[in-house]
Amino acid sequence: MARKFLYVVVALVVVAIAGLTVYRLYGNQLIRMALVPGEAFHGQPPLKVEAYRSSRLWIARPDIANNPALWTPAGYRPARAPRAAVFFIHPTSYITRDHWNAPLDDADTNARAAIFLRGQASAFNEAGEVWAPRYRQATFGAFLTSAEDAERALQLAYGDVAAAFEAFLTQVAPDRPLILAGHSQGSVHLERLLRDYVAKRPQLKRRVVAAYVVGWPVSRARDVSALGLPECTRADQSGCFLSWQSFAEPADPSLITDAYDRTTGFDGESRRGTRMACTNPLTGTPDAAAPAAVNKGTLYPSPDLNSADIRAGAVPARCDGRGFLLIGDPPAVGPYTLPGNNYHVYDYSLFWANVRADADRRLAAFAAK
Repeated sequence: MARKFLYVVVALVVVAIAGLTVYRLYGNQLIRMALVPGEAFHGQPPLKVEAYRSSRLWIARPDIANNPALWTPAGYRPARAPRAAVFFIHPTSYITRDHWNAPLDDADTNARAAIFLRGQASAFNEAGEVWAPRYRQATFGAFLTSAEDAERALQLAYGDVAAAFEAFLTQVAPDRPLILAGHSQGSVHLERLLRDYVAKRPQLKRRVVAAYVVGWPVSRARDVSALGLPECTRADQSGCFLSWQSFAEPADPSLITDAYDRTTGFDGESRRGTRMACTNPLTGTPDAAAPAAVNKGTLYPSPDLNSADIRAGAVPARCDGRGFLLIGDPPAVGPYTLPGNNYHVYDYSLFWANVRADADRRLAAFAAK
């Protein structure tokens, strides 16, 4: 599995520990020392589907009070009776090295996950009701090492996600349209859900409006055929997937490409040199370019991350030759830019209003079919 893609707040952590010069010389080693768990992986019993029947193990679902996925910036509102159901898998919010997997009741981890839902999953609350499970996510450090314990941690996390997805399918109407979405670690698990469920269940596949595999690379040559859905090629297409990874310019994605080129695709062949799927969220089409004027709204979060303003026309986007989404000059959307001008943390919020419009448009196309 590809690793070393999740560098949330890494630059800030390292600078605080040892200074920028030391980071440049010993950055990766310091990151691993600070974030990779020192303990051995401890297996845990798998969660059963029945555990996700109640609201206790969900961060967002229709019957939860103060549902963070219902947040919207000024000028937007969730739909009163959205037609689709959205299964959203949040990114890594457990960043300590205490354990390989997050405890389900860790308050700080759950609070960060709720912030992610406000800035990401909220883009879908007009098209569908958002369901987002708590899961024993692999810690951030699991993505910084090739140790077998890291793979075990990811497997445990995926088991929870799969159980939640099974429960989700039994609690929404059997003919209801589905939108599947994730970010970062969430997209790692979403890729596997597509392979294990959508690709193998024709009836389920027919219900999928679109899958948003955001913030994680998908090799066109090595991965797409296993996902069960084609890459979206039109803005009004349904039954397809979208994917992008955001970088300001000048971009240095070498931390990603160096790791990606050492991995094996879902077809068993090397991903080295293969192009990654790149959807421009401003146009809803692959490999496109669009000026900032086409951007319907970027979220600019408050310092406490509990609210945000939305501004139109702020950020352009174009896909480069390898499949990264380039967004021009670095926008001042927050302090969590990662090494190489990587705007990974902001993959959704940079294009929040366009993602919202994209989901609505694809749902309309799905209904027309």
